Amino acid sequence: MHSNEHEAQRRAEALFKKEQQLREAQQAMADYQAKLHAMREKTARLRALRLARDARNQGALSADQSDAPQLARQRVRPKKIRTGLGRTEHDAASATARGSH
Repeated sequence: MHSNEHEAQRRAEALFKKEQQLREAQQAMADYQAKLHAMREKTARLRALRLARDARNQGALSADQSDAPQLARQRVRPKKIRTGLGRTEHDAASATARGSH
């Protein structure tokens, strides 16, 4: 009889532990969902603020551009890369194409 009581006690404790884990898991999921919801609300609020700021800045920028004269754009040249022999890659490629090294 003693072993039956011990077995019943063990099963009851196992059942209690499973129920407790289930409650903790449900609470953890509820916490996760609440944090996710708060993060999405914050992201939406910050996005709205950013879009409003960008719209304001764009309006100010377009007003400034209409008053200022248009400046010519400068062409940006790529930098030459040295190959180590005192030549640039462009010079080395040109020399190779001509047949000299």
